[in-house]
Amino acid sequence: MTFAARCSRSRRLNQRGVALPVVLLIVSMMLATSAAWFEAALFEARNAGAVVDQLRSFRAAEAGLMLCTHLLVDGVALAPLAPAQSGEPQGWRRQDTFEAQATTPVRSWPGSARPPQCFVEAWRIEARPAVRAFLVTARGFGSADDAQSWLQIQLIVDGTRIERHWRRVVARPF
Repeated sequence: MTFAARCSRSRRLNQRGVALPVVLLIVSMMLATSAAWFEAALFEARNAGAVVDQLRSFRAAEAGLMLCTHLLVDGVALAPLAPAQSGEPQGWRRQDTFEAQATTPVRSWPGSARPPQCFVEAWRIEARPAVRAFLVTARGFGSADDAQSWLQIQLIVDGTRIERHWRRVVARPF
């Protein structure tokens, strides 16, 4: 046997056990990468679901606000209004007051846990005593009760002219 043949044979014997660890290393790297991709996909799916739920609750609140506003402007009594108070009303911030006096302008809302609600409060503007003013607060729900959006509009009725001042309530009041 020549020297070159012996070297070739000893090299093959030394490399015999190297293939399995290399293949196992590559497979484990592929498994870790695919697990990371799977976790990222799950995270994105949860985020997309939360965004859809937030949009659903926002649209429900917006519809409830618009329906209640139109009914109020048309003169339909949504609920017995308390006497007008000076300063902006705060009844919508109290859960017991809101739950007791809120109305539902529609029976249901697609995909929502509950139909949208609205609450109307009359108020008196000190600087403009001749006008009638109302604070309309609406709450919309997503697929669960926890997904809520709150919207408000201030209606100021001055004869035939109506001013609308819209705002979004950023945090849940209760």
